[in-house]
Amino acid sequence: MFAKASGLRLSALCIAVGIALAGPAQADTQSAPEVTSAVQHDTLHSLRGTMPRPDDFSKSGQNHKARPLPWLDGPGNPTDGAVQGFPTGSFAPTLGSGVDGVGNGFSGPQGTFTVNSAPPDTNGAVGATQYVQIVNSGFAVFDKATKNVVYGPVATNTLWSGFGGPCETDNDGDATVVYDKAAGRWVISQFAVTASPYFECVAVSATSDATGAYYRYAFPYGTTFPDYPKMGVWPDAYYETFNMFNGNTFAGAKLCAYNRNAMLSGAAATQQCFQLSTSYGGVLPADLDGSTAPPAGSPNYLMNFGASRLNLWKFHVDWANTANTTLTGPTAIPVASFAAACGGGTCVPQSGVNQQLDSLADRLMFRLAYRNFGDHESLVVSHSVKVGTTKRNPYTGVRWYEVRSPGGTPVVYQQSTFSPDTTYRWLGSVAMDKQGNMALGYSASSSSIHPAIRYTGRLVTDTLSTMQAEASIIEGLGSQSGSNLSRWGDYSAMTVDPTDDCTFWYTNEYLKSTGAFNWSTRLASFKFSTCQ
Repeated sequence: MFAKASGLRLSALCIAVGIALAGPAQADTQSAPEVTSAVQHDTLHSLRGTMPRPDDFSKSGQNHKARPLPWLDGPGNPTDGAVQGFPTGSFAPTLGSGVDGVGNGFSGPQGTFTVNSAPPDTNGAVGATQYVQIVNSGFAVFDKATKNVVYGPVATNTLWSGFGGPCETDNDGDATVVYDKAAGRWVISQFAVTASPYFECVAVSATSDATGAYYRYAFPYGTTFPDYPKMGVWPDAYYETFNMFNGNTFAGAKLCAYNRNAMLSGAAATQQCFQLSTSYGGVLPADLDGSTAPPAGSPNYLMNFGASRLNLWKFHVDWANTANTTLTGPTAIPVASFAAACGGGTCVPQSGVNQQLDSLADRLMFRLAYRNFGDHESLVVSHSVKVGTTKRNPYTGVRWYEVRSPGGTPVVYQQSTFSPDTTYRWLGSVAMDKQGNMALGYSASSSSIHPAIRYTGRLVTDTLSTMQAEASIIEGLGSQSGSNLSRWGDYSAMTVDPTDDCTFWYTNEYLKSTGAFNWSTRLASFKFSTCQ
């Protein structure tokens, strides 16, 4: 997110939207999508052979401006209806080896990374032999077996060297990486928004080697700012969602599909998009996990939340005849009551400093992970909610869901808010392995601890709606202070190794010492011993 969060909630719009969302979502079907072609595409023959841009990490610290969403969880301050106040069973899966990712002072074959912005927008994905991690302005490639860095750190726009235009010259962040498991390809996207017209820059690797060749594209979005892009892989398309803004005025979510088949071969590609009203934002596309594809012809599932509910859309794309492309929804899925953590704003305390951190609780957290188990389909996702019941004790927890039967009548199969004590937990990311075991990673902080990276998990045989005891990936050694810097994370990423479909990989932010613009990141892997 290109952002500096404040407590401002776009008051008049928030009140109006909050009232509108108090009632049930009304499902309908939209057709006639907006169809546009990539304005440019080409091939980068070798990322390894591309000279990195040495000046791209030298800019002074940028406290990225926030574009908060309107109030999306309804009026009032409901009590959480699904708190898990104590863990069950043993500790979450034993942590494997972990290493520092891209962050302050991180070094690799291409040089040393200098933090020049906040938040880091930490995310990553695991492939056949490599792990790719991306932060707000740079990325690196790691060997999966050793976790040694084999390429990077380089500026993200290195991927568009020689491409021309804003994709090459801008390095604006909000980048994400996903791994197309069926094709064995990396898909990396980053917006170019220094000036309008705005673009989403998308690069699809030609092989499973993240340091090799890429097919590159620039998709246009005109003069409406395409904030917070999030991508999901599906058999018929790469789906990308945005929060659109006219200046600081929210214009609604935009849901887009890129032509996957064309992009896998480097051919000319189009996008098909639907624009939602200002009643909906923070929509995530489903991202396919596992080796079993969705049932033939399945639409992509997209989701956000409203007042004590999840909203589900079905996006069916037809590349041969765009008149057959439809967006159906939203379907309202009732969930246990909740209130957004920190009212969607800033309230997370840290040890030793007065600076509080952003909750990012006005939206679902990346990813919306999909898996087809054969006898059922599941979606898992999380967001940050309030747990404490008084203004003096408004600590936060991570609400997670498993939704089944998204292609039929979707229902919440299980849900809970993980909050085993009064530590603030937020910025979660959740996924399932091939057995249905689940892992949930998140940030944790309080007035007595520095921000830490922790995780929990559950076996498919555990009591429904429960997580096991918490484990730590790394405990922070400092708090974020100075420059009025509340920006934290914006997202993290829990992904599943496509080779064994058992090993979870998680990446998130922490600090090694108290300060501003000095964040570090960590990546670690683990799995349940029962998954083989």
